[in-house]
Amino acid sequence: MNLHLRSMLWGPVGIGAPGLVALFLHFLLLSLLAVGGAITTAPDMHRFVVSERHWLSDAQFTTSVALAQAAPGPNVLFVAVLGWNVGGLAGMFATMVGTLLPSTTLALAATRWGNARRDSIGVRAFTAGMAPLTIGLLLATGWVLTDPARHHAGAILLVALTVIVMLRTRISPIWPIAAGAVIGALGWAG
Repeated sequence: MNLHLRSMLWGPVGIGAPGLVALFLHFLLLSLLAVGGAITTAPDMHRFVVSERHWLSDAQFTTSVALAQAAPGPNVLFVAVLGWNVGGLAGMFATMVGTLLPSTTLALAATRWGNARRDSIGVRAFTAGMAPLTIGLLLATGWVLTDPARHHAGAILLVALTVIVMLRTRISPIWPIAAGAVIGALGWAG
C-alpha cells in the first residue's frame, strides 16, 4: 500500500488498531455525557486527543472544530473532522460511530419513555434541570475554543461583542462569525 493511501485510511499520525479502539471507546463514553449536543464534550475531546494522546495540537483541534462548525450541516460534523485528522477514514468512522451509536439508542428509548410520561412531575423536573447543565457545558466548550486567542485583547473584545450581539438581537449567528473571520484575516484581533 502506498504512503498516500495508507495516510488517507489510517491518518497522518498512524495511530493503529489500539489507538482506534481507544478513540472509539472514548467517543462512545462522551456520547453518553453529551447533554446539549456533542459540542458540549469538546473540552474532554481536547483533553484526550491533544493533552493526553498528543494526536493533535491545540491549533489543529481548534481548526478542526471551526472548519466543521463553518460548514453547512449538523453540529456533530466536527467529530468526523477530529476523527479524520487523528486517524483518517478509520478515525472518522471510529469517532462518528462512537458518538452516534449510544446517543441515538439512548435518545430513542428516552423519547419513547418520556413521551409516555410527559405530564409527570419527575419528567418535568428532569427537563428543567438539564438547561443549566447544558449552558455550563457550552461555556466550558467556549473557554477551550478561545484558548489560542485568549491573550489577545482584540480577540477577547471580538468574543465579548459577539456574545452581546447574540444575547441582545435576533441577528443570525453567521454575521458575527463572518465579521470575526474578516477581522482575524486582517490581523486586527491578534
